[in-house]
Amino acid sequence: MHSWARPALRFLSTSSLNLEALDAWIASPKSLALTDAFHSSHLSDLYITLPTRDGTRGRPFASPVEGTPLGYGHHLAFFHPRNPEALLRTDGTDADFCPPEPFTRRMWAGGTMTWNKERELKVGEKATAVSTVAKVEKKGFEVGKPMIFVKQRIEVTVEGQSEPGMVEERAHVYQPFVASIGSRVPRQVNDLSKSEFSLSYTPTLTTLFRFSALTFNGHHIHLDKDYAQKVEGYPERLVHGPLTALMLLESLIYHRPRAKLRTFSYRAHNPIFVNSAATIHGAIVAKDKAELWCENDEGVVGMTGVIQFDE
Repeated sequence: MHSWARPALRFLSTSSLNLEALDAWIASPKSLALTDAFHSSHLSDLYITLPTRDGTRGRPFASPVEGTPLGYGHHLAFFHPRNPEALLRTDGTDADFCPPEPFTRRMWAGGTMTWNKERELKVGEKATAVSTVAKVEKKGFEVGKPMIFVKQRIEVTVEGQSEPGMVEERAHVYQPFVASIGSRVPRQVNDLSKSEFSLSYTPTLTTLFRFSALTFNGHHIHLDKDYAQKVEGYPERLVHGPLTALMLLESLIYHRPRAKLRTFSYRAHNPIFVNSAATIHGAIVAKDKAELWCENDEGVVGMTGVIQFDE
């Protein structure tokens, strides 16, 4: 199993962390409401980007149909802040829900999704996503390796409805951008189930460009090789965390098309790199529960997930 170079945080003194501004940010209320419509044309662009739906695996391409259920996780292609480029952070990310400097290095750590079968989201509907910060935690400050964990809660409610059709929680980790390049061995992920089905694909630069465009995501780590290597310390550009999470969902539906999903929880363990073969494995571990994971061609597990479903 190979190691790769990536930033290893130097020990930092609290005097350099602007703690007064950080504590004020944590204490302040944060909310953002974004309205969008699940346009079939935008979903068609998502479908052609996903290897499970692009028509290349023996199943013909099927365009999204107005009034039919929205695919699980497909809301990720909607509800994005539209901020001027001048207001983005230097790494191309939006500043919404981000702690103040120097905590500007962002990583997508995991999350959950819960679907309300009584308020199913559908193609063509107009909806509003209300985002709030559910929890903020400070970790590692006492040992000079400070990190901020931010849990964002998003409720997606269709126009005219009083209850959300789905609720998502996203966990991001923020670190100071004062890092030195060091070597890191990938995290081991143990106690995986025996794979019962799998789906392999290679996320190319075109895949990353298309998903960045679909999600209005300008983060340089997905598109700029020099940035990924010289600033973040990775050997290559990283595959989006939400794209890998979406592929876990897609892989279960690809193999169990009648599954009606209730909940999905996932966690990122190691980065997945562009142009590296990835395989989604899955196992049905109970009549209503599936475990899935994504690993590269060296067996390094990038993400794990658990899905509760009905059939």
